[in-house]
Amino acid sequence: MPAVTIDVLAGRTAAELRGLTDTVHDAMVEMLDVPERDRFQIVNEHEPRTFYFNRSYLDIERSEQFVLVRITLAAGRSTEAKRAFYGRLAQLLRERLGLRTEDLGVVLTENARDDWSFGNGRASYLELPRDAWR
Repeated sequence: MPAVTIDVLAGRTAAELRGLTDTVHDAMVEMLDVPERDRFQIVNEHEPRTFYFNRSYLDIERSEQFVLVRITLAAGRSTEAKRAFYGRLAQLLRERLGLRTEDLGVVLTENARDDWSFGNGRASYLELPRDAWR
């Protein structure tokens, strides 16, 4: 279960926010082998006074459209898979929403399978067979 948080400046439409969440999920399914039905996402809309980002860090010029995608997921993906995910997500967001690639930041945070509970007070990934995850 990746847990996804998407941070943006306030002002996007409901359709734009849904497009962001759908696109992040599609890229995870395609590039990170995330099950299709494994979707847990939070969108945070911020006023400029509560969302600070360096507009030119690493010589990348960011605009007011900057999107920060934070994903917590179980460890195990290769560096190549993560790099492919970053590229694919940027490509899909550009194609679908017109988001400039410069306006996308992504942070992946990995943990272990025993760090997840989906309910019933159980360590879901330890107690359920792998085919139940799909």
